[in-house]
Amino acid sequence: MSDAVRSAERAAVRPQRAAAGTAEGPAKQRDAFFDNAKYLAIVLVAIGHAWEPLRSESRTVTAFYMIVYCFHMPAFIVISGYFSRGFEATPGRIKRLLTGVAVPYVVFEVAYTLFTRWADNEPDRAFSLLDPLYLTWFLAALFVWRLTTPIWKVVRWPLPIALGIAMLATLTPSIGKDLDLQRMLQFLPYFVLGLCLKPEHFQLVRRREVRLLAVPVFASALVVAYWAVPRMNYAWFFHRTSAEQLGAPGWYGPLMTLALFGCSLVLVACFLAWVPGRAMWFTALGAGTLYGYLLHGFGMQTVNHFHVYDNGWLHRPLGEITVTVVAAVVVTLLCTAPVRRIFRCVMEPKMEWAFRRTTPAAGVAARPPA
Repeated sequence: MSDAVRSAERAAVRPQRAAAGTAEGPAKQRDAFFDNAKYLAIVLVAIGHAWEPLRSESRTVTAFYMIVYCFHMPAFIVISGYFSRGFEATPGRIKRLLTGVAVPYVVFEVAYTLFTRWADNEPDRAFSLLDPLYLTWFLAALFVWRLTTPIWKVVRWPLPIALGIAMLATLTPSIGKDLDLQRMLQFLPYFVLGLCLKPEHFQLVRRREVRLLAVPVFASALVVAYWAVPRMNYAWFFHRTSAEQLGAPGWYGPLMTLALFGCSLVLVACFLAWVPGRAMWFTALGAGTLYGYLLHGFGMQTVNHFHVYDNGWLHRPLGEITVTVVAAVVVTLLCTAPVRRIFRCVMEPKMEWAFRRTTPAAGVAARPPA
């Protein structure tokens, strides 16, 4: 075959490949920076959960716990919002939302209910898809946040409105537990912020001077947290109850919402400043952070069931370090490819049988012939 013929064939194939990319969505080229950030954030989530039983006996652990809880979920939610910017109510997007968020929510809500019947010695614990159990609240929140994305993309002041909603939520103890709505509303500004961000904003925090400035900022935050341990209720960082339920006057709620939002954004910026922008040994694990997030809870429940933390050695400095390392290792393993292959059927099911075929008439481009 002559070179001219080969060139002609390649030229004919390129448009087809380009069209296929348009029809099925552009080929995903993962950004090492965001995969690194998601992995490091999920490691901090697991470490924070591992520190919970150690808080009462260590002021230092509690200070670190407060710092981590101030920014780890906000960072994760900001990134989730950033990658939701392109969400539209098209059949393909809705399908991915159902299979990638709604289905895992139902599966893990049932799984955690069954598991905690044993782990918490509550054999009669009822099933309830309206009352997210343990870690599943994030899936319920992400489902609702993503559905509201078109609203935030058209209103004039999305972030101030989201902050106003979060502030009002702290004044409303009657919101109830349905879908963990209190936490969903109080964390909403971080998701909306992510929707508002652009690539250049992340470039700003990755500058060398910001990276250097992050060191004294984090050190100062740790000193403040250590001072605040006996003076502040760290439950404010959970964003799941109203001011009244935390024993504070109502007007504390809106002020704390603004104060915590500001503190969290500063620490999120510092955290992102330290995230490597190049491919690392853990970069590929960033694609499996939701697996690590949902699965590590079973380990924590098991540890609590067997009263592992009753061992006094774990409450000493070396034991606390050991707990930290073990938590990081376990969640890392849960983000690996073998684990993802095993659980992909419930975390990322295709479920073609459950959806109608889309056609060009419905506004979806047909796949070009091979």
